[in-house]
Amino acid sequence: MCTCPEQWKNDAEIQIFQEYLRIPTVHPDVDYTACVEFLKCQASNLNLPVDVVCPVAPSKPVVIMKWMGKHPELKSIILNSHMDVVPVFPEKWTHEPFGAHIDAQGRIFARGAQDMKSVGCQYMAAVRALKASGYQPKRTVYLTFVPDEETGGTMGMAEFVQGDYFKAMNVGFSLDEGIASEDDSYPVFYAERTLWQLRFKFSGTSGHGSLLHKNTAGEKFHYVTDKMMKFRETQVKLLTEDSSLHSGDVTTLNLTQLNGGVQSNVVPPVLEATFDIRIAINQNADALEKQIHEWCNDVGGGVELDFTLKCPSVVTRIDDSNPYWLGFKKGLDELGLSTHTRVFPGATDSFYVRQVGIPALGFSPINNTPVLLHNHDEYLRADTYLHGIQVYRKLIPSIADS
Repeated sequence: MCTCPEQWKNDAEIQIFQEYLRIPTVHPDVDYTACVEFLKCQASNLNLPVDVVCPVAPSKPVVIMKWMGKHPELKSIILNSHMDVVPVFPEKWTHEPFGAHIDAQGRIFARGAQDMKSVGCQYMAAVRALKASGYQPKRTVYLTFVPDEETGGTMGMAEFVQGDYFKAMNVGFSLDEGIASEDDSYPVFYAERTLWQLRFKFSGTSGHGSLLHKNTAGEKFHYVTDKMMKFRETQVKLLTEDSSLHSGDVTTLNLTQLNGGVQSNVVPPVLEATFDIRIAINQNADALEKQIHEWCNDVGGGVELDFTLKCPSVVTRIDDSNPYWLGFKKGLDELGLSTHTRVFPGATDSFYVRQVGIPALGFSPINNTPVLLHNHDEYLRADTYLHGIQVYRKLIPSIADS
């Protein structure tokens, strides 16, 4: 089979994908106007009704396409993707980041090629093919395109799931993004680690930098952060000693911000340190929090803890009690795909969906591909993209008819 660039350039689905990639919905200060118009046009081409709602502000739209099921009284399915992409550094790219250039190997270079405009476009392409075959799902299927996932989802999915529009959708299950795989297999994500963002405020004796003051903020900072980093070393050791583990299987802890001090020769009265902590689902979060408090108490006071973010743990069941999982797994098995279930190492909009009691899975049909989300020269091969459409052609009916 010919694999020359012209073959891909003339493919209608590839062209739609490229058009989407060329819309720079890039942070900061994303303008979604062109993206919304593009999606409205796609909905019209699919002969699907489309709504645009703004749970937070007009500048933060959610686009919803509706494919009516044969039994609309049943719980519905959402195929979710986010419209926004992370910033780029054009000088680090081989090709223009929003040019969607296809090279001689069939690689499509653009920000969002993997994360995650590919998935949103593959949903639409699969629906197009299914409708052309005469198929209608048993359950109503919604294609949702949300804003601001890359900045935490607080201005997008977090508010959308709390609103009347979402509640009227009667959602039973959500399918969202996964991560590319560098081998033949495909990861399926059923949970995310508990996310804490924890700020310490250390207070102590201030004075001239030439003196050895007692009970300083710096001493307290050193003691507590040393304990935190030693805990981090235990998690690094787990990953090092067990090759079957991934980053989502351990607790990650990183010092991300430092604040304090007014002058180089003045001992500061206050120092602040912020940690990003992602707690593994098999880690006792209450015990860890208790341990951190004990470390703070060890220094004799003067340490305040502030959880700027403290998300609960939410997990989707992947057993016989979840009919959507059974349908999804049946589709994967019929395709003969090699898969493995994992905990997502980062955070996605699936958290907000699970938090309101709706099961959600993360999956991107991308294998044998370097993981390039948020990286320079992000790309997806054209043949991988087209194969993903066929994967969703199988998975969507398997879930919607479950």
